[in-house]
Amino acid sequence: MAVEREFRYRVVDVFTERALEGNPLAVFPDASSLDAPTMQRIARELNLSETTFVFPATRAGCAARVRIFTPSREMPFAGHPTIGTGYVLLDEGLVGPRTQAFALEENIGPVRVRVEGGPRQPMLWLETPPIQTGRCYDARLCAEVLGLSPDELLDVPPQELSAGNPTIFVALRDPRSVDRASIELTGIRRLRGTDAEPSCIFPFAPTPEGAYSRMFAPEYGVIEDPATGSSTGPLALFMMHNGLAPRAAGTRFVSEQGTKMGRRSLLHVLIKGENGAEGIEVGGHVTPLSTASMRLGI
Repeated sequence: MAVEREFRYRVVDVFTERALEGNPLAVFPDASSLDAPTMQRIARELNLSETTFVFPATRAGCAARVRIFTPSREMPFAGHPTIGTGYVLLDEGLVGPRTQAFALEENIGPVRVRVEGGPRQPMLWLETPPIQTGRCYDARLCAEVLGLSPDELLDVPPQELSAGNPTIFVALRDPRSVDRASIELTGIRRLRGTDAEPSCIFPFAPTPEGAYSRMFAPEYGVIEDPATGSSTGPLALFMMHNGLAPRAAGTRFVSEQGTKMGRRSLLHVLIKGENGAEGIEVGGHVTPLSTASMRLGI
């Protein structure tokens, strides 16, 4: 006979200092008795871009183990869940209040988190895992599946890069073109082929501040993501490789994402070493929103 248990969770808005903007995230600070099928069902029930579940670490040097689920699948790594879960661990006292850096154990491996600023409104930075560059895509086909004309694209070949989640980057000339873009599941499968690994598609336009971006991930059960930290490090590398962003060490810029869908998010980027040779950090603020509980028979 199933025993009913109560599981407390937090909802926070990530990559914003304003409630009801940024990317919402649900965090279960103690998920030790939940199995993978139940976690997947919870993520589908909450229907956010991602939900995270915290367990004791199994790797030395990690503060906690974190499992990340979209409504349809488990992820090896994701950015706003890393930043948001790190904030909740700090806020709940599960990481020491004076801690300036710690690591979270994710399926991709340890992900380093750095804390900048005071305890009341810190900015959290994640160290992007190693970035793999993939194949280039036909620009005309990318324009077609995004509902755009070819002349709205910059003369830069669209390309797939991945820091754990393959993402196809498409550089556009103007933020207005980014806002007009859209894609359906059949479109992205037509673009990359039906037997390839699931991918996200990331149209963006360079701006004086950095980039104006959107991200579509229908194969992950996410029509549009308000903020995609896992793709922002690869975005920075793609922009540097194609002369769309400075390569110098210490360069900072901002990717604005989610604005079209009413969830404006600001993802900060820090380039470490020339051309990111010493790593790329992605950072942002977190705004706590609510605390709730879920009663489950398990």
